[in-house]
Amino acid sequence: MAAAEIGVIGLGVMGANLALNIADNGYHVAVYNRTSARTAEFAANAGALADRVTACATLEEFVSAIRPPRPVIIMVKAGEPVDQQIEALKPLLQDRDIIIDAGNANFRDTMRRFTALEGTGLTFIGMGVSGGEEGARHGPSIMVGGAEAAWKRVEPVLTAISAKYEGEACAAWLGENGAGHFVKTIHNGIEYADMQMIAEVYGVMRDHLGMDAPTIAAVFSAWSTGPLDSYLIDITAEVLKVHDAATGKAIVDVIVDAAGQKGTGRWSAIESQMMGVPATAIEAAVAARSLSAMRAERARAESLLGLPARQDRRNSQEVIDDLEKALLAGKIAAYAQGFAVMAAASREFGWNLPMPTIARIWRAGCIIRSRFLGEIATAFGADPDVSNLALTPAFSAMIKDTDASLRRIVAEAALNGLPVPALSSALGYFDTYRRARGTANLIQAQRDFFGAHGFERFDAEGEQHGPWGGTS
Repeated sequence: MAAAEIGVIGLGVMGANLALNIADNGYHVAVYNRTSARTAEFAANAGALADRVTACATLEEFVSAIRPPRPVIIMVKAGEPVDQQIEALKPLLQDRDIIIDAGNANFRDTMRRFTALEGTGLTFIGMGVSGGEEGARHGPSIMVGGAEAAWKRVEPVLTAISAKYEGEACAAWLGENGAGHFVKTIHNGIEYADMQMIAEVYGVMRDHLGMDAPTIAAVFSAWSTGPLDSYLIDITAEVLKVHDAATGKAIVDVIVDAAGQKGTGRWSAIESQMMGVPATAIEAAVAARSLSAMRAERARAESLLGLPARQDRRNSQEVIDDLEKALLAGKIAAYAQGFAVMAAASREFGWNLPMPTIARIWRAGCIIRSRFLGEIATAFGADPDVSNLALTPAFSAMIKDTDASLRRIVAEAALNGLPVPALSSALGYFDTYRRARGTANLIQAQRDFFGAHGFERFDAEGEQHGPWGGTS
């Protein structure tokens, strides 16, 4: 007789931990992995939770083990493997069963899958999950997209396994079809920007102020008690403290300076461009990761071009104080841009994304969790339709307070040849965004000159053309 209330397919790190989390919260879970040895290993290591786990050797056995209507979570590699798994499941499932893709899917694939399953009797949910291995096991942030009725059916399980912030579940339904995976994509784009700016600040302390890793760790630890309080600041302090047993050096000093990426950051940048919404901090972070991978080319460039001569630097503590505020300013830019992209997507796809809710479910469990998100939730709660966080009273005050520090850090970095692409882009974004009279009038003139694209005038209605070529 079917006993499981939910099933999980894919017992890699994330899938296995999610299944254990489900069992830990009192739900009976069926599990299946394409490699049966992995399923057996998972069951053998389930320990005290084994009586709430049904390990299945075949997909048919797996489906039979779940009470209908069946919620089935797929936690496999994004892309074609998800489509293959859906096709394998379809003949075995019944009306009202729910397929839940909990991987790092491209939201456009989620929308396609959602549409493809319409009329089959099956329901599809795209579920963004953030928090890494630890979050999956003990409580992630969960972002759900799909039919609201489908969410209601799985809401008890998903809220139970999610992270909690002051007793509030960090799980929510955000809209139809691809809404959940889109929000997760932007979450990851903001994460890219946040991590890059932290790395840039670390670089200024290491390469400009000559500080070693343990000393830098102490700075980040101090910052974690102030406005920058966040998971990423906390773990930065922790990793900088760790020494390598083999060399005795700080472990960060023996790690190769080439950052990996799995695609979500790029998707964030691409979608922001597609929607015509600037997300320059995210774009700079994605580009920086790509440049980091070009190690041999960078070494050749340094040997050929050299590094700029060092300039006199200010008092170290003054620089550190400015770095804290500059990092806060950059963080504001990244979040403002990310939420603006989500607002544009919400309009384009008719999702009606709840911005205060998104900020609230990011307060715990996810990688970008921070004190900062409570302030964002409050700002959107007061004005849900504000076009940009920079225009809210709280954040406009923060931008004014951090502006001078951001300028000094970007200027000092530029004079000393220190790469701070994300912080520089944040400054450029703010300077462009707040200037009522820009320079695009010249671009419009150029476009009209070579392509007769036309322009508008302040003193006339309709499309105009210039007297190029000597005609009036």
